[in-house]
Amino acid sequence: MKPNRMKEKFKAGQPALGCSVMFPSAPIVEMLGHAGFDWVLLDCEHGSLSLADVEVMAMAADAVGITAIARPRTNSNADIQSAMDRGVAGVQVPHVNTAEDARRAVSAVKFGPGAGRGLAAGTRPDQWGLGAKMPDFTAAANAHSLVCVQLEHEAAICNVDEILKVDGVDVFFIGPSDLSQSMGHPGNPNEPTVAKAIADTRAKIVAAGKIPGMPATTEDVASLVGSGVRYIYTHLPRLLGAGSAAFLKAGRG
Repeated sequence: MKPNRMKEKFKAGQPALGCSVMFPSAPIVEMLGHAGFDWVLLDCEHGSLSLADVEVMAMAADAVGITAIARPRTNSNADIQSAMDRGVAGVQVPHVNTAEDARRAVSAVKFGPGAGRGLAAGTRPDQWGLGAKMPDFTAAANAHSLVCVQLEHEAAICNVDEILKVDGVDVFFIGPSDLSQSMGHPGNPNEPTVAKAIADTRAKIVAAGKIPGMPATTEDVASLVGSGVRYIYTHLPRLLGAGSAAFLKAGRG
């Protein structure tokens, strides 16, 4: 497994800027790479991607030099492992509410005694069994794979101090949409109690010396970077919408 460019950026204190894609399209991934994005989120939780789509889109990401991260359908070991076996560089695991949830996510990504991830020869991550010897492959995979856990429920916010202590988690992602819903304000992350929960949690992550993650728009990405967020993505429809609005406005006056 190749070195993870995102993890290298984090070590250098730099933000990794990505884009979420929810439908099958290797050409879109390729375009994002040429446009200058650092990574792409392949969203199986809310999107229509199959595992076969993830594999082909991960190939496109590798070819164009950006990092592919998958969001599995669920936080189950089986869904996490299936995504990793398609050759993505890491996973963004949804609905992690406890330290035990986080430990289980790490276990599903990493190889080793007692781990939740099965070891199979001949998968794409180990170059179809034609690359390094298995012990060398597993060591490299454990070193370079990225584990991001999503804190998107009020329970996760209450348990964040314990979740931050879990070894092997690279990114602690605050999900504002589901969190706003969990706190009784669906779709309104700017509601004062929700906004405070987000800000306080982000500050705790930074204070612990960990990497916070959040979604962003053109309007707030600079402020998020300034607050210490390093794992950031926007949504493809937002990019298309902004570009379309500017073009139509210019053309129609």
